[in-house]
Amino acid sequence: MNAPLRKPEAAGPAQHPLRAQLHNEIHARPPEPITAPVACLHIVMLADEAGREASRVHLAALLRDHHAPQPDAHTTHLRLDLGAFRIRWELHTEFVAWTFTVPLQMQGFGEREPLGAGAAVPRDWLAGLPGQCLCSMNLWALQTREFASDASLVGQVLHEDTLVASTVAGGHGEVYTDFAIHADGSSRMVLLVGGMTPRRVGRLVQRLLEIETYRMAALLGLPAARDAARELASAESELAALADAIRSADSSAEAGLLDRLTRLAGQVESQFAATHSRFSASSAYFELVDRRIADIGESRLAGMQTIAEFMDRRLSPARATCDWAARRQEALSRRVSRISNLLRTRVEIEQQQSSQALLASMNQRQDLQLRLQATVEGLSVAAITYYIVGLVSYLAKGGEKIGWPLSPEITAALAIPVVALSVWWSLRRMHQRMFHANH
Repeated sequence: MNAPLRKPEAAGPAQHPLRAQLHNEIHARPPEPITAPVACLHIVMLADEAGREASRVHLAALLRDHHAPQPDAHTTHLRLDLGAFRIRWELHTEFVAWTFTVPLQMQGFGEREPLGAGAAVPRDWLAGLPGQCLCSMNLWALQTREFASDASLVGQVLHEDTLVASTVAGGHGEVYTDFAIHADGSSRMVLLVGGMTPRRVGRLVQRLLEIETYRMAALLGLPAARDAARELASAESELAALADAIRSADSSAEAGLLDRLTRLAGQVESQFAATHSRFSASSAYFELVDRRIADIGESRLAGMQTIAEFMDRRLSPARATCDWAARRQEALSRRVSRISNLLRTRVEIEQQQSSQALLASMNQRQDLQLRLQATVEGLSVAAITYYIVGLVSYLAKGGEKIGWPLSPEITAALAIPVVALSVWWSLRRMHQRMFHANH
């Protein structure tokens, strides 16, 4: 007996071309498990589009030297184990993040400052990273028992007078940092992971590195805000002077004032366009810093300032400066627009008054032309009557020879009022028809 044939499956609905890409977006840049003790070096290079492409080429050169697969043109995130170290490469909109991780050797631990992960990376290749270094951090993730074997490690690695520390991950770990750039050009952080799983340690390390990354990226708006504040002060003074001049200016000065106001509006809008994207990006980065700090689940260590408190105290003035500069730009732009509209309205009203005066003079000239035309029409009636009566006189002379009873002179005299009245009535009728046609 033959087996029944399987019914072919019905074709599914048409797929959106970006469905797979959008679906996989939630899996972009996932944290990778980390088993302590390890050392991490996190470097953020600020780069434009050409610099980001150069970083891809730079990464390909390192992978080629280690006989690893090459990244394609669409790769924005890559992590590989190259033997001596693990590398994590992330391509962002404004910067490129490099993270190198190596196991931490515990021999002689506590007797000297521990080595960072950068010691395992080829020095010449590391020095040639494309772009400009915005952030560099050495992070050591240790088991609590290893830290307890030498409690002076924090004093060896960090500055105790600026030390910031807290418990994280719901009390399962501790983090220590001083937010300072040390002699090697990097900031430093020590993380005690306790009994956390490698996956949880990886998530925590990624959040801590992102706090430092986004903190520095957010502060890129501060110099722009300070520069904008100086230019805004000058523009506000110019606008105040223009507003005072407009109040007392006569019509002859309005064109010059409008020209000055137009140039000021161009200057304000140019500055707004140049800094708006920077301020918007800084606002987004500040929000990411807040979110990442909330993600690490901080609580206070006795006598120590937490990362959240440090950031709130030190970043709040910079954040307020950027926000105030953005709001000040928008407010100034609106004020310039309002005063420009007022001045243009004033100029338009005066132009309308001039137009009304011009129309009045044109009406007077038109009335004069109509009177002249009426005079000319009277002469026209007389001229037309003269010519027609002349024709009638010639007809009367001819008619006299065939029996016309009246003399040519009498005939012409009798024709004059009839012809004049007919010509006048015809012209009036023609004028009336033309008037009604125009209306």
